Amino acid sequence: MEAISDKRVQRGIYARAGQLAHSPEDQGKPLVSELAGFRSVRAAGQKYRIVYRVQRQDVIVVVVAVGRRKHGDAADIYALARKLLKQRLVPVRTQRGKK
Repeated sequence: MEAISDKRVQRGIYARAGQLAHSPEDQGKPLVSELAGFRSVRAAGQKYRIVYRVQRQDVIVVVVAVGRRKHGDAADIYALARKLLKQRLVPVRTQRGKK
């Protein structure tokens, strides 16, 4: 979020992420291919996307990446999310011990 200097945009993204606390699986759209298992919602107007995964056992929403949708651009949010996954900077699954 530090890369987004506009405070209004930051607030919009935080507000949209907060809405994911309620029925996150019913929001946004499921992603495909290398991002299968993740979902995406629009935030702060139409330019930004929040890429996230829902961990059902604990109802935890893991925000993986936030950024602008720039189709065909290396700076595209989906390109960034794929890159993070390929470099294993984002765990594919989080495993927790039983309670």
